[in-house]
Amino acid sequence: MSQQIDHLLNEDRRFAPSPEFAKNAIVGPEIYDDANSDRVRFWGEQARDLLHWHKPFSDVLDWSNPPFAKWFGDGELNVAYNCLDRHVEAGRGDRVAYHFEGEPGDTRTITYAQLTDEVKRLANVLTELGVGQGDRVAVYLPMIPEAIASLLAIARLGAVHSVVFGGFSADSLRARIDDAGAKVVITADGGYRKGRPSALKVNVDEALSDRGEGVQATVEKVLVVRRTEQDVEWTDGRDLWWHDAVPAASADHEAQPFPSENPLFILYTSGTTGRPKGILHTSGGYLTQAAFTHKTVFDLHAETDVFWCTADIGWVTGHTYATYAPLANGATQVLYEGTPEFPEPGRWWDLIEKYGVTIFYTAPTAVRSFMKQGREIPQKRDLSSIRLLGSVGEPINPEAWMWFRDVIGAGATPVVDTWWQTETGAIMISALPGVTETKPGSAQVPVPGVAIDVVDEKGDHVGNDAGGLLVATEPWPAMLRGIWGDPDRFVDTYWRMFSDKGYYFAGDGARRDADGDVWLLGRVDDVMNVSGHRLSTAEIESALVAHEATAEAAVVGGSDETTGQAVVAFVILKESFLKTNTAEGLAEELRAWVGTQIGAIARPRDVYIVDELPKTRSGKIMRRLLRDVAEGREVGDTQTLADTSVMSVITKQVR
Repeated sequence: MSQQIDHLLNEDRRFAPSPEFAKNAIVGPEIYDDANSDRVRFWGEQARDLLHWHKPFSDVLDWSNPPFAKWFGDGELNVAYNCLDRHVEAGRGDRVAYHFEGEPGDTRTITYAQLTDEVKRLANVLTELGVGQGDRVAVYLPMIPEAIASLLAIARLGAVHSVVFGGFSADSLRARIDDAGAKVVITADGGYRKGRPSALKVNVDEALSDRGEGVQATVEKVLVVRRTEQDVEWTDGRDLWWHDAVPAASADHEAQPFPSENPLFILYTSGTTGRPKGILHTSGGYLTQAAFTHKTVFDLHAETDVFWCTADIGWVTGHTYATYAPLANGATQVLYEGTPEFPEPGRWWDLIEKYGVTIFYTAPTAVRSFMKQGREIPQKRDLSSIRLLGSVGEPINPEAWMWFRDVIGAGATPVVDTWWQTETGAIMISALPGVTETKPGSAQVPVPGVAIDVVDEKGDHVGNDAGGLLVATEPWPAMLRGIWGDPDRFVDTYWRMFSDKGYYFAGDGARRDADGDVWLLGRVDDVMNVSGHRLSTAEIESALVAHEATAEAAVVGGSDETTGQAVVAFVILKESFLKTNTAEGLAEELRAWVGTQIGAIARPRDVYIVDELPKTRSGKIMRRLLRDVAEGREVGDTQTLADTSVMSVITKQVR
């Protein structure tokens, strides 16, 4: 079957950087020529300029055994030293690393010197608990400063962290601890979410309970942060309180160098078989590309900017752009524990106003949720500090992009739509805000030093004005180094399809427009085959959201005797339209709207008006669950959802 994906929508709006922004930008257009002239040399220069190497490298890239890469392989560094000590030693210890705000309203201002002190103490505690180079430590914490300190202390010792998102169940936690063979677990009594304390320690206890062979054989200690002060069970000899151990430890700890390819973290992502994949990242290459993309894509001026990435550390965005990259670049950040609507909608805008956030990086799902609530809420706040907006997680439709720019960015702020994955480690495709003429909804161009193409099923370039499969054609520094404990699965999942060309297949569909810019079309698994046309769910969703009544939409394919597959849409309406229209009338109007915007081939067979969509806590829509509903099947596993009750509500609304 052809992998050509039909192109449905056109977007003609363009926004060039303002002369003032371009003049003050970190990089100019010449960076692309520099990178293209010698990509490997370019990355070597970035690594030397952005990081401190205890032992300088001489070999930039070893690609002699693809797909197993080695970047800066003979060099040595310490990731935590690069994020902390060197800033303090350079006289920047008083710079704020994090403005922390807990959901209940408690706050902490943490300088680089203070964070360094905490990390050194924690590193000494972990050493006493037997953690050393290569040992795995599971981290199961809310978005609190101790979570950041935990990652850095583990990295400081050359150990490997495996962060498990705090919304995951005990069974999910157990599977991840078991697969990684974690020696220590760092957790909390609980965290705050939507005004209520959620329990974490109880899930750790259940995950480590006696079930025969497995987890209990590897986990020796559990370090517990007191956050909510809820009662917890205690296992003497295994459990210890953070507030007892860490402050009492010595703050004297010298960071030792480790090889560039020393493993840094394992992060589990869902697999098509249902068995999570432990994505493995190493140190030098990952930190190089993380720091480079953070500095250039967000035009970071570390002395004056306040950066806020809203992602939880349980996801890769929280690893790369809420922890490692900003700290490596000496940035000041906002760290927020809770949800954007507690105690009322507008909490995020309050924090932007309070802390003077200049760079705001969030998910399209969040943007569309704000659209649903109405522009009146952000317009009551002073958001004038914002000078750059970023989007991450899934393709952002043009209307949400425009709303983000116009309402949050006052109609003038650049928006960078970034594409990357857990597997890629750092941003791969994005506009550069001082260089690129941006297009609403398009990720646009590979970052300097990254080689991306859109190809057909044979791996041949599809050309402009065509859609196909998104691939990376050359290795990149932050690339995954494997799947933990399963090299064969690593090769089969990401490299087998184009093994003759050595391409990494991202699993996403994309198209190039007439200018050659890249537009993401969503997962290839989400592409529908309607009457022989391969249609992107992302473009139909974009058309639906372009209607003035729609706040958010998700599209899936459902079996159809006539067309093979039919378009089935699940739509959330803006609150203002529900007051004056019936759901049935709006559903029919939306069917007709898509037919007008795209064509009859894309008109949904069914439009279901729903209150919510099934989303993970990172904001991604779980379309496979909606496919179950569209096909009339029993709904599958919902444990990764932010709210597991959503699917039962949707099922009732649909049926």
